[in-house]
Amino acid sequence: MRLRDKVAIVTGGGVGIGRAYCLGLAKEGARVVVADIQDKEAEKVAAEIKEAFAVPVDVTSPEKTQAMANAAVKKYGRIDVLVNNAGLYTALKKRPFMEIDPEEWDRVMAVNVKGLFLCVKAVYPVMKQQKKGKIINISSGTVLGGSPYFLHYVSSKAGVIGFTRSLSREVGADHICVNAITPGLTISGSNQGGVLTPEQREDRRKRRCFQRDQVPQDLVGTVIFLASDDSDFITGQTINVDGGTWMY
Repeated sequence: MRLRDKVAIVTGGGVGIGRAYCLGLAKEGARVVVADIQDKEAEKVAAEIKEAFAVPVDVTSPEKTQAMANAAVKKYGRIDVLVNNAGLYTALKKRPFMEIDPEEWDRVMAVNVKGLFLCVKAVYPVMKQQKKGKIINISSGTVLGGSPYFLHYVSSKAGVIGFTRSLSREVGADHICVNAITPGLTISGSNQGGVLTPEQREDRRKRRCFQRDQVPQDLVGTVIFLASDDSDFITGQTINVDGGTWMY
């Protein structure tokens, strides 16, 4: 129960990996705000947890991200943890960069980078007043390998790392930790349909030290650690969790 009575917001918490984060944080005693644009799915996850509630949010909206933070404070009186997990990935199709529409590029940047910015702006005043907080940004191992045919996605996730490092410098005096995680390809239900072929998935397995698929539960422990007091002197860092694909 390392997170007993701490309040954690998880964006994109209604499905897939986000759901696993919500359940894992709750298991450690956190009160969880399940924030997702898929509000029905968020409500289902909140119903699985003893102390939780769902909030519909579009992370590209300043008004809705602020409403998310306000709802958390109204319900629980504080915000201790923000997991910036919401992102565009499975809806994207691999294609050469010359075939990426500018509108799609802008949408990816709006969700994957601007979304972090708006969510942090919404929770920061509360964390500053508390003189403590944990911000956990979900990047991607595609940044480490420079995955081709996903230029907008990879660029956005590289931006998450820069965002993490710069923000940690700005909020250190407020005792707010800001860290990032770079997951490897994580199989969550059927969410890889259309993204990788079975042959490509097998190739990913072979390139890891642990030659199996990565699943959401493989990431939960790192999120719990970064959300807990155990990581109070760690900030500005990127932790790679991919079973040993990339080493740097």
